[in-house]
Amino acid sequence: MLKRLKGEMSRSELMIALGLKDEKHFRIHDLQTALALGMLEMTLPDKPNSRLPKYRLTQAGHGWVAGRG
Repeated sequence: MLKRLKGEMSRSELMIALGLKDEKHFRIHDLQTALALGMLEMTLPDKPNSRLPKYRLTQAGHGWVAGRG
């Protein structure tokens, strides 16, 4: 997922890039895990219930992607 993230992307844009359809599974198992590990961050962290959230890589996420080539 981290390699497919380009700039800031919404959850639906990420799911399309990954070819996934099950939003609940993606949100719980992939997105929340990446957020908890500090690989992703929300563009509006002070509005976690926003209807238009977007996500971007953190420094740790950029480092992980660079290390994976």
